[in-house]
Amino acid sequence: MTFVVTENCIKCKYTDCVEVCPVDCFHEGPNFLVIDPEECIDCTLCEPECPAEAIYPEDDLPEGQEHFLELNAELALDWPVITERQEPSADAESWDGKEGKLQYLEK
Repeated sequence: MTFVVTENCIKCKYTDCVEVCPVDCFHEGPNFLVIDPEECIDCTLCEPECPAEAIYPEDDLPEGQEHFLELNAELALDWPVITERQEPSADAESWDGKEGKLQYLEK
Protein backbone atom coordinates (compact mmCIF):
# COMPACT_ATOMS: atom_id res chain seq x y z
CA MET A 1 0.00 0.00 0.00
CA THR A 2 1.07 3.58 -0.54
CA PHE A 3 0.06 6.97 0.70
CA VAL A 4 -1.31 9.52 -1.75
CA VAL A 5 -1.18 13.32 -1.88
CA THR A 6 -4.61 14.63 -2.85
CA GLU A 7 -6.17 17.81 -4.21
CA ASN A 8 -5.93 19.95 -1.10
CA CYS A 9 -2.13 20.11 -1.49
CA ILE A 10 -2.49 22.06 -4.75
CA LYS A 11 -1.44 25.69 -4.25
CA CYS A 12 -0.68 25.03 -0.56
CA LYS A 13 2.33 22.73 -0.89
CA TYR A 14 3.21 22.47 2.77
CA THR A 15 6.38 20.42 3.04
CA ASP A 16 6.29 19.33 6.69
CA CYS A 17 5.72 15.77 5.45
CA VAL A 18 8.97 15.44 3.53
CA GLU A 19 11.20 15.77 6.57
CA VAL A 20 9.71 12.72 8.30
CA CYS A 21 9.82 10.43 5.26
CA PRO A 22 12.49 7.76 5.84
CA VAL A 23 12.70 6.75 2.16
CA ASP A 24 12.55 10.12 0.38
CA CYS A 25 9.47 9.26 -1.67
CA PHE A 26 8.16 12.84 -2.03
CA HIS A 27 8.58 14.67 -5.32
CA GLU A 28 8.06 18.40 -5.83
CA GLY A 29 6.26 20.17 -8.63
CA PRO A 30 5.57 23.88 -9.10
CA ASN A 31 2.55 23.96 -6.76
CA PHE A 32 1.99 20.38 -5.58
CA LEU A 33 3.79 17.45 -3.97
CA VAL A 34 3.39 13.78 -4.88
CA ILE A 35 4.40 10.48 -3.33
CA ASP A 36 6.14 7.88 -5.46
CA PRO A 37 4.11 4.70 -4.86
CA GLU A 38 7.11 2.55 -5.78
CA GLU A 39 9.18 4.10 -2.97
CA CYS A 40 6.54 4.55 -0.24
CA ILE A 41 6.89 1.96 2.52
CA ASP A 42 3.55 2.73 4.20
CA CYS A 43 5.21 3.95 7.39
CA THR A 44 2.34 6.42 8.10
CA LEU A 45 4.71 9.16 9.32
CA CYS A 46 3.76 11.74 6.68
CA GLU A 47 -0.01 11.71 7.09
CA PRO A 48 -0.22 13.43 10.51
CA GLU A 49 2.44 15.99 9.50
CA CYS A 50 0.36 17.51 6.69
CA PRO A 51 -1.28 20.75 7.92
CA ALA A 52 -3.69 20.63 4.96
CA GLU A 53 -4.72 17.03 5.67
CA ALA A 54 -4.04 16.19 2.03
CA ILE A 55 -2.32 12.81 2.52
CA TYR A 56 -4.28 9.56 2.72
CA PRO A 57 -3.60 5.83 2.54
CA GLU A 58 -4.59 4.58 -0.91
CA ASP A 59 -7.32 2.39 0.62
CA ASP A 60 -8.86 5.41 2.39
CA LEU A 61 -8.91 8.01 -0.39
CA PRO A 62 -11.89 10.35 -0.06
CA GLU A 63 -14.63 9.96 -2.64
CA GLY A 64 -13.67 11.77 -5.84
CA GLN A 65 -9.94 11.71 -5.01
CA GLU A 66 -9.17 8.20 -6.28
CA HIS A 67 -7.56 9.49 -9.49
CA PHE A 68 -4.80 11.10 -7.41
CA LEU A 69 -3.21 7.66 -6.92
CA GLU A 70 -2.45 7.48 -10.65
CA LEU A 71 -1.54 11.18 -10.79
CA ASN A 72 1.01 10.78 -7.97
CA ALA A 73 2.63 7.84 -9.76
CA GLU A 74 2.73 9.70 -13.08
CA LEU A 75 4.19 12.95 -11.75
CA ALA A 76 6.73 11.22 -9.48
CA LEU A 77 8.43 9.95 -12.63
CA ASP A 78 9.17 13.51 -13.80
CA TRP A 79 9.48 15.65 -10.70
CA PRO A 80 12.60 15.82 -8.48
CA VAL A 81 12.76 14.31 -5.00
CA ILE A 82 12.35 16.75 -2.13
CA THR A 83 13.81 15.92 1.30
CA GLU A 84 13.84 19.18 3.24
CA ARG A 85 11.04 21.37 4.48
CA GLN A 86 10.50 24.61 2.58
CA GLU A 87 8.21 27.53 3.15
CA PRO A 88 4.69 26.92 1.81
CA SER A 89 3.17 29.05 -0.90
CA ALA A 90 2.68 32.63 0.28
CA ASP A 91 -1.09 32.29 -0.05
CA ALA A 92 -1.29 28.68 1.18
CA GLU A 93 -3.70 29.45 4.00
CA SER A 94 -6.20 31.04 1.64
CA TRP A 95 -6.15 27.93 -0.59
CA ASP A 96 -6.37 25.36 2.21
CA GLY A 97 -9.74 23.61 2.08
CA LYS A 98 -10.92 25.03 -1.24
CA GLU A 99 -12.53 22.54 -3.58
CA GLY A 100 -11.99 22.25 -7.31
CA LYS A 101 -8.26 23.00 -7.26
CA LEU A 102 -7.25 20.36 -9.80
CA GLN A 103 -7.61 22.95 -12.57
CA TYR A 104 -4.75 24.91 -10.97
CA LEU A 105 -2.28 22.01 -10.88
CA GLU A 106 0.92 23.02 -12.67
CA LYS A 107 2.79 20.13 -14.23
